[in-house]
Amino acid sequence: MKITLPTRVQIVEVGPRDGLQNEKQPISTAVKLELIHQLADAGVSYIEAGSFVNPKWIPQMAGSEEVFQQVSRCDGVTYAALTPNMQGYQRALASGVSEVAVFAAASEAFSQKNINCSVAESIERFAPIMAAAVKDNIQVRGYVSCVVGCPYEGDVAPEKVADVARQLYEMGCYEVSMGDTIGVGTPASVSAMLEATLEHIPVSKLAVHLHDTYGQALANIYASLQMGISTVDSSVAGLGGCPYAKGASGNVATEDVVYLLNGLGIEHGIDLDKLIAVGNYISLQLGRESGSKVALAGRE
Repeated sequence: MKITLPTRVQIVEVGPRDGLQNEKQPISTAVKLELIHQLADAGVSYIEAGSFVNPKWIPQMAGSEEVFQQVSRCDGVTYAALTPNMQGYQRALASGVSEVAVFAAASEAFSQKNINCSVAESIERFAPIMAAAVKDNIQVRGYVSCVVGCPYEGDVAPEKVADVARQLYEMGCYEVSMGDTIGVGTPASVSAMLEATLEHIPVSKLAVHLHDTYGQALANIYASLQMGISTVDSSVAGLGGCPYAKGASGNVATEDVVYLLNGLGIEHGIDLDKLIAVGNYISLQLGRESGSKVALAGRE
């Protein structure tokens, strides 16, 4: 059976935000800027560079204003930020972001634990952001978390996930990224979730954000590619996870995703050798080994 895969995949690099937000140690603005600059130099064209959340809850995202104000921007690179509410959106806009992202959970328990409100309430909060973004000509990307499983509720029904994604899309999110927050998905469960969601949203408007907690991320990404998904979120050196999901350590490493795409002959525009060097840089700054298997395998 012939499998049709995308000819090109957009990598959304979330390391500077989703990756660094879980670090216990302080990370200077200078290190964040160097990471972002090196990623752009490696050919990464979409970088989630910060988050305008309350620093009381996510202290490592304090200083996102400085990051966006000081970053040396490259033509053709999107510098995006997560904005949980109108206050965060206004801070982001004042800092010169390229676009913003909002997030909702497919799990009621996770929504309550994460942002202290129901799923419906969280989506209602985005209405003023969407209205302001239209006026300000800013694109909004949507995230759905816990699309396969929840640390509090267990399995999450694909229909529930699809409904949350549909609401974000119909509100005006130009793309919705489906996040396996605790990394429990397999190709079967991820495919079932995507099938349900594709009944409401065109495949060109969906992305996947798959954590590697159980070592399934690359298999799940391949299954997603087979279904026509052509945007993949990943984090250089496998940094990050979710501070509200116990055990959800490690986004899939961008280096490993790029290696997979290279092997499949899919274009992405990223220089793998430069990307490995970026991952080694930030890992050195954090005092740990890279979480990328490709980076570790390439060492002499």
